Amino acid sequence: MAEPSVLRPHPPEFERFLYASVGEDRNGYVVTVLSALARLGLDPWIETAELVTLGRDAARARLGTLLARFRDVPMLASDHGRVAQDLSQLLPEGPASDTLKRAASTVTGHRLGTSGTIWAVLTIIIVLFQVLTIVGAGSGE
Repeated sequence: MAEPSVLRPHPPEFERFLYASVGEDRNGYVVTVLSALARLGLDPWIETAELVTLGRDAARARLGTLLARFRDVPMLASDHGRVAQDLSQLLPEGPASDTLKRAASTVTGHRLGTSGTIWAVLTIIIVLFQVLTIVGAGSGE
């Protein structure tokens, strides 16, 4: 049976935070934390895992700094501190469960996990299939 982490590689405790809105962009579309972090060139899950390990106050300060750099949502230029405060309340808190600690360390550790292994195996299968197709097409002459 497949491990749950294969089907859901990211910690579900992060979803409430990552899918929260940071405001509307210039086109009127809602921008989520996940989208904002990705647009800043950061991996949203790694950044969230690091915010969780910082603690509430340090996470709020770090998030405020990140949101101040984000120019796609005009409202953040003047209100990034309040938004960071609100969003930091959505981070998992308290004595972190062993699952959350393990998930955060896996996310921040950049380990080649099960999903990386699956992609490697699929790539090998595709390459072998292409080689066999080419060899099979050439022998029919």
